[in-house]
Amino acid sequence: MSAATPAEDATKAIEPQAVPCYYEQETVDEKCADKVIPATKLNTSTTDLDCDGQEPTEEELATLPRVSGPIDWAIYTISFAELCERFSYYGSAVLYTNFVNRPLPEGSTTGASHGTTSSTPGALGMGTKAAQAISLINQFWAYLMPLFGAWLADSKLGRYKVIHIAIAVCTVAHVILTVAATPKVIVHSDRAFACFFIGMFVLCCGTGLFKANISPLLAEQNRDTRMRVEVRDGKRVIVDPAITNSRIFLYFYFAINIGAVSGQISMVWVEKYVGFWLAFLLPTALFLTCPVVLWSQKKNYILAPPTGSVFSKFVKMMMYVMRKSESMLKPNWDLVRPSKIAVASRPAWMTYDDAWVDEVRRGLVACKVFLFLPVFQLAYDQMTGNLTTQAGTMELHGVPNDIIQNLNPISIVVMIPLFDHLLYPGLRKVGIQFTPIKRMATGFIFASASMVGAAVMQHYIYLKSPCGKYANNDGCDPAPINVWAQSLPYILIGISEIFTSVTSFEYAYSKAPENMRSLVMSVNLFMRAFSAAVGQAFTPLSGDPLLVWNYIVISIIAFVGGVTFWICFRKLDGEEDKWNLIERSKYMGETEPEANTSHQAGILAEETAKKV
Repeated sequence: MSAATPAEDATKAIEPQAVPCYYEQETVDEKCADKVIPATKLNTSTTDLDCDGQEPTEEELATLPRVSGPIDWAIYTISFAELCERFSYYGSAVLYTNFVNRPLPEGSTTGASHGTTSSTPGALGMGTKAAQAISLINQFWAYLMPLFGAWLADSKLGRYKVIHIAIAVCTVAHVILTVAATPKVIVHSDRAFACFFIGMFVLCCGTGLFKANISPLLAEQNRDTRMRVEVRDGKRVIVDPAITNSRIFLYFYFAINIGAVSGQISMVWVEKYVGFWLAFLLPTALFLTCPVVLWSQKKNYILAPPTGSVFSKFVKMMMYVMRKSESMLKPNWDLVRPSKIAVASRPAWMTYDDAWVDEVRRGLVACKVFLFLPVFQLAYDQMTGNLTTQAGTMELHGVPNDIIQNLNPISIVVMIPLFDHLLYPGLRKVGIQFTPIKRMATGFIFASASMVGAAVMQHYIYLKSPCGKYANNDGCDPAPINVWAQSLPYILIGISEIFTSVTSFEYAYSKAPENMRSLVMSVNLFMRAFSAAVGQAFTPLSGDPLLVWNYIVISIIAFVGGVTFWICFRKLDGEEDKWNLIERSKYMGETEPEANTSHQAGILAEETAKKV
């Protein structure tokens, strides 16, 4: 074979080379696929190449505006299923405080207060501390169960099947709750409480299975996986999947709160005028539309298959890197990269690729961020227990005390379109990248402010109540303060949720390895369970005369938590693009037919080389 001459080499070097202009799930955009880019321009800005779909250069990342990609119709159908589930869950959970706290109104066998001398529905009469404890237990189990739901979906059944199992479990739970509130059972408080607690626990199990998987299923419908440059309205922009995901989760949260406010408002009126049994039964009807919607749209969904024992592989990898590294606090990730280990020396379980190691590192970074969420959640948890009780000590003017908390989801429903169309685009237009870490830190401050508002309100209730600092005593007339004065804490909590809770969902999905998305999302949700457990420590403050101190302490904790959160993760905030642009792993799990191919091929090649 003759060697090429220098002239031939030079000619070959400048021959045009075909370069794919668009990356999306390893496909090439049709309008760009036939473009040929000279080798002399391979490192040139895409502005000069006039080719949409290329990944942006560092210069373009710093200078071009960023926009969202399209949102697929399938995303809206999954959001509707979540709306139905939230109607079911919140339509029931909103009843728990009155059901446990207040006694059965005199002459009532359903718990309804209409037509009785009582202004508030009730059933068990166990008091404010018991009601707050039940609220926290409900919160704890509902957000502990996603860990199991994530494992079941990622390893065994897949997200779609687990969601349908969750729907069946929740339906059984609603039947049990309805039985607890029937006239023949509710008059026997011990039996009613036992039946109620079982129903609540079963509903938490179903909710956990559902929550761990519905948001990853939703985000998987976003077909944009990498940044790309496009021309829109004559201007070059970067289509950023992170912004697309942000919009997806904003409207997902919009659907959550439409379901929540619909369920809560309608059920508290049913509770007041008919009774608890119908209020527990009705949410089931809308919830049963979930499987109908999901079945009808299944052919349009991207459904990731279960991946086998990926979690066990993750555990083995973590144990290996901790054992081999000099410091457990700063693990050397090169020690678990297959490319850095001789094939014959590689453990049999090390069948992933190098990119999966980076994805796991990124997922662990997200989990570190989630460690601060219980601090934020402490403020949110006051809404479903103590603030509902607070409303019961104010002038209701015919409004059920547990309807006021609907100001929270209403404020979210109003604010989300404003955030999506005005606030976030406006900040991007003036060059401010309001990244996830900045948004979450801002949410902590709003949560703290909401608790300041609650503390001030509680102070004036004690000041004006006929019973002074014992405003929750049975038979005590309400303080002469209109219940709608409670609006500020609920609205501020709603704003804080948009900044922190919505962003945490987006962060969990975008930073998780593709085959561990349900698991990382469940870790995010588990932080809410941990918050409920921590909240039990504040139960002694959840009664008269200490409620003012309860709100003040939680406000201080939320503020300090937000400041500490920013100090800890401000460096990570500047690395957002770096983590979003890491190489995608091709390793999917043990159920992937080619999962072990590279490992086995490497061993075979090395053995062949030795023989030669």
